[in-house]
Amino acid sequence: MLNWAASFDTQLSPITPFIFYLVVSGIIFIETGLLFGFFLPGDSILFSAGLVAATRTDINIVILVFLIFLAAFIGDQVGYVLGRKIGRPYLEKRKSARVQRMIIRSENFYAKYGWWSVVIARYFPWIRTFVPPIAGTVKMNYYKFLSANALGALLWGTGITLAGYYSGTISWVKDISYFLAAFFITASIISGIRNYRRDTRD
Repeated sequence: MLNWAASFDTQLSPITPFIFYLVVSGIIFIETGLLFGFFLPGDSILFSAGLVAATRTDINIVILVFLIFLAAFIGDQVGYVLGRKIGRPYLEKRKSARVQRMIIRSENFYAKYGWWSVVIARYFPWIRTFVPPIAGTVKMNYYKFLSANALGALLWGTGITLAGYYSGTISWVKDISYFLAAFFITASIISGIRNYRRDTRD
């Protein structure tokens, strides 16, 4: 198994780490910052990225978590600004009943938890995409949102990535890290596609 992983690494081009950083941070930004990214598998991508980083010498975990933090932070900022500038019409761009239910659920979540909703929402698929524009729509104080966003990006983005990274340092986990990463990502993508197709039928 270790030989297979090593062989897999040697076959990759030198630019692969750059592409890896770009793809991971790009997915996190799109999921957190743009409404059409609500179905992307953020949690699985973060954990899998940490797993892969633990097995490869050409991927720097410090650079990885820094880029993930930036992507998660800037993504929420973009969502907040769009909600604040455009308002409710931005949230209603998608007319499906399923998305509208998720918006209502996210609004209730924000109304219940306030400042903490921006932090906690990171751990809930779909809700983490809708809470930032909702916070912008209701004109949440910018500096309060800024602090909640920074904390959420740190705890969620770097936290889950580091959990995957340190899991990858366990010998038996490290041996099957690529299989685990592929499983998590594939399962999440399949789930996301199913949710998206269900959404388009509503």
